[in-house]
Amino acid sequence: FTMIVGGDEAGSDEARRLNSVTEESMWAALAAVAKGKRIYDIGDAVEEVVEKRRDGNWEAGIIEEYTGHGIGTAMHQAPEVLNYRPRGLSPRIKPGMVLAVEPMLTDGSIETFVLEDDWTVKTSDGSLASHWEHTIARTSQGVWVLTSPDGGTAGLAPYGVKPTPLSA
Repeated sequence: FTMIVGGDEAGSDEARRLNSVTEESMWAALAAVAKGKRIYDIGDAVEEVVEKRRDGNWEAGIIEEYTGHGIGTAMHQAPEVLNYRPRGLSPRIKPGMVLAVEPMLTDGSIETFVLEDDWTVKTSDGSLASHWEHTIARTSQGVWVLTSPDGGTAGLAPYGVKPTPLSA
């Protein structure tokens, strides 16, 4: 899932760049679910991609107000899955967890506001923003990206992660 707010229909170079970095940060974060030990490893992976893709004139900003989350008997359950590198300890990543991993990046201000429809979020300075999201299950055998047609095989391959299909 991706959304770019503020871009033109053809997609400017800036919009394509932001979208690419956001997607890359999502796959790195999903790989961290497979390789990491703690929930905060996920946010660390997002921030590493943002830092790696920075150049002298451009750096994506990480929107901190919105986060990923656990999914269980309801949406938006614990643990909170941050998209940045926090301090301190966090819950362990363990089998049985199902997490929505959803980095949101901007090419301007990380400050946002919600429109009167109580749904649409915009950056305070009108800059571009991009949001990518997948839901991933961690099992005792590995991970499976539940919202990806191939279970995440193509997206996780660059990170050396091979998803394990869920058993029936």
